[in-house]
Amino acid sequence: MRGLKMTFLVLIFTLTSCGARKGITTSSEEIPKVQKQQYASLPDFVEIEDEPEITREEFSIIDHAMQFLGTKYKYGGTTPEGMDCSGLVYTAFLTQEIALPRSSRDMALLGEELDLEQVKTGDLLFFKTDRRKKVINHVGLVVELEGDQIYFIHSSTSRGVIVSALNENYWRDHFVMARRIL
Repeated sequence: MRGLKMTFLVLIFTLTSCGARKGITTSSEEIPKVQKQQYASLPDFVEIEDEPEITREEFSIIDHAMQFLGTKYKYGGTTPEGMDCSGLVYTAFLTQEIALPRSSRDMALLGEELDLEQVKTGDLLFFKTDRRKKVINHVGLVVELEGDQIYFIHSSTSRGVIVSALNENYWRDHFVMARRIL
C-alpha cells in the first residue's frame, strides 16, 4: 500500500511540476541570432539585432542554456540526461558563479521586477501553470527579442528543453512576471 501511495504522489508531483505541457516549439535554428563564439574573443558586450547590448555574462548564461535544447524533461534534473525548468535556469546561471535558488517559486523572489517593455535577453519569465495551486511553478530564460516577440528557453514536461514565444496563447495566459537577476 505504501508503494502505491508513493507512486501516486510521484505521478501527481510530476504532472504539476514545471507545469509546461503546451506551447509551440521554435526551431533552434531561428533562435537566438547570437552566434556561438569563443568567449575570449568577445568584447565586453555583443550587439544583437533589436537590442542595444548584451554583457559577456548574459551571453554565457544564454549560450550555456541553449546547449541543452532537445534535452528531455526530468524532475529535479540539471544534466544533459534530463532537466526541469528551474534546473535549466539554475545550471545556466552557475556558469557565472551565480547560485540561484533551486525552485522557480524561490527564483521569483530575486532581482528586480520588470514590465514586459523592459525585458531583455538574460531576464527570467515566471508562470503559474497549475490553476489549482495558483503559485509560480515554471520559469524560462529570455534568449531573444524580435520586434514585440519575446522568446524564452525552458524545459516543458512534454517536450523537454525548447524555445517558446511569450505571445503563444498558453504562455501569455499563464504569465505572471518578469525579473532581472543581472
